[in-house]
Order: sequence, then structure tokens, then C-alpha cells
Amino acid sequence: LPCCFSFSPFFSPIIPFTGSIQGGLQEGKSITVSGRVLPGADRFHVNLQCGSRAGADIAIHINPRYESQHYVVTNSCQNGTWGTEERKYNSPFPAGSSFTLVIAVTRDFYQVSINGSHFMEYRHRLPFHQVDTIAVGGKVEISSIAFQSPVSAFPAQPAFAPQLGFQPQPGFPAQPGFPGQGPISGGLRPGRTITIQGTVYPSATRSGFMIRCCFICFETSIYQFNTHSFRIVANGMQTHTYKYRFNPLHAVTALEIDGDISLTSVIV
Repeated sequence: LPCCFSFSPFFSPIIPFTGSIQGGLQEGKSITVSGRVLPGADRFHVNLQCGSRAGADIAIHINPRYESQHYVVTNSCQNGTWGTEERKYNSPFPAGSSFTLVIAVTRDFYQVSINGSHFMEYRHRLPFHQVDTIAVGGKVEISSIAFQSPVSAFPAQPAFAPQLGFQPQPGFPAQPGFPGQGPISGGLRPGRTITIQGTVYPSATRSGFMIRCCFICFETSIYQFNTHSFRIVANGMQTHTYKYRFNPLHAVTALEIDGDISLTSVIV
């Protein structure tokens, strides 16, 4: 399998996929996986593991299955031997649906959230500092895999504004974004989507995007432009529909992001 080495996001990787987690895991780090379960899927998995070789130890194996009952298996594998399965029924991964999966590292367990809602806690069976690889396989397509380190209390300000509007080639990592301005090539139009991933600093008082909708926190925000309105989705949940007050749409040619936030990626 191809193995990419970067702390930046991976976009549209070919499945099965194996990628390096630069710097490994540490307490407070989180990984956000955005994608879609393929229709008719029987199962897929997301692994955090110790190395990219075949048979590497797996610290956490997240495995939605679609048998007579839909459920999610979590487990670990050490020295080629699987441990005791943990199962959760009422799977939040319906076949054919989109999802945002966030795995956050705490001292004692992985905290797993799906579409912005807490799903489970999985206690460490292997030391998390040995984990340096993420692997995805099965009947799923992935739009992005993003990494967020613990947030500093006094984040450094970037020396320049990012270049937005550039979508990386599939399977290759992109440079992380920062608050700033960038062009929307060709302007807005119905059916267009803007996807923003990042973290709001704990001491934040405000964060703002182009249409001035403010969020307390977010992992993934998606702006979809329909015939009459903006549709805003945060962490997999629709939060707002905002009717256009400005026409024509194609005259809107810039995206502005500001506030107490750190961006992982911006796709226009």
C-alpha cells in the first residue's frame, strides 16, 4: 500500500490507504476522517496502528459492519493476536451515508465522535505514543483525513494569508490553511460546496466565515449553495439554511476567514 508522510491532510485517498501520522500520537491530538459509506457495503475499517508493515500492531480498530444487525466493532491487535471485541449496536454509519469520524487521544482512552456526537470511549490497550500510522480499508470512500495537534494557549500568527481555492490532487497531502483571504475561482453558483476543517482555540471569543455565521467550535463545516439559499453543515449536522440577500451569486468571488481558529484545510 502507498504510505504518505505528512502532518497535512490527505484528500481523496485511494482505498485501501495507509498514511503516516507525523510525530505520532500524543494526548490532546485528534484525527478527523470525513467520507461516505458505499451503498451495499458489508464493512469497512479505520485503524490507528504502530507502523505500516503488514501485521503491525493495531491500537484501535474501528469496524462498522452491515450484517443482519448493523453494529460497530472496536478491538486491538498485538503480536498478531486480536483482543476481546467491543460491540456497539445502532450503528451511526448507515450504508450510503456521509460521515465525519473524530478520534481524540486522552490519557486513558480514545474518545470517538461521529457527526459531532459522542459515540464511545475506548481504553488504551497499547501505548498511544507508539502509534504512527492510520489505515483505512473496505467499502468506503474518504474525502479527507485531517490531523489536529493540541492547541497552544498562545498560537503563533501566520506571516501570510493562505492561498485558498486550490484543491490538492487525490492521495497527496496539502498544506494546512490559516485564517486569511482567498479567491473563489468563477464565483459562487448553485450546487457549489465549500468545506472548511479546523479547530477553535479554547479561549476564542469569535470566529467568522465569509457569510458571517459564527461557531463556538467545529471540526468540519460545509457550505452548500442551492438555488435560493446557503445550506450550512457543521460536524455532519445541518445547522442553518440562510436565504440569499445578495445577487447575482457569481459576483461573490472571495472567501474570508478570521477569528481565534486554526484551519486544517479549506476546499473551494
